[in-house]
Amino acid sequence: MSKKLVAYFSASGVTKRAAERLAKAAGADLFEIRPAVPYTDADLNWMDKKSRSSVEMNNPASRPEIAERLEHMEEYDTVFIGFPIWWYVAPTIINTFLESYDFSGKTIIPFATSGGSGLGRTVEVLKPLCDQTTKWLPGKMLNRVSDKQLAEWVSGLE
Repeated sequence: MSKKLVAYFSASGVTKRAAERLAKAAGADLFEIRPAVPYTDADLNWMDKKSRSSVEMNNPASRPEIAERLEHMEEYDTVFIGFPIWWYVAPTIINTFLESYDFSGKTIIPFATSGGSGLGRTVEVLKPLCDQTTKWLPGKMLNRVSDKQLAEWVSGLE
């Protein structure tokens, strides 16, 4: 039986709640991708071009440091990776996460939350960060998804 992981970054708690529900529905372990330096409300002010999140998102080379490393990534076959959508893509801390582990031969399934946009160019940006043998399944926005819809999505992936 394949071992599953739900790894997520949540700036405000919305993605965390979605990740917890997904982990339960998928029978997966849960890992929070926390920045080494937590984001403040001012850091997350996307209307301020000098805020930390704006500066990071405007720099393709930005790789915010992660607070702690997940032990035994090699044990997982399927990894759901969740995040809020920032500027139509994943926050750059997700790039850091993907570049920190070997995803060769694993299946990655992105999921996201957003106040109004879809997944945008997310997979297009993230896919090149992994080995060519990494399998990417279509992602899903988990805004306002019922437990039944979540369970149906997860069972449809298997």
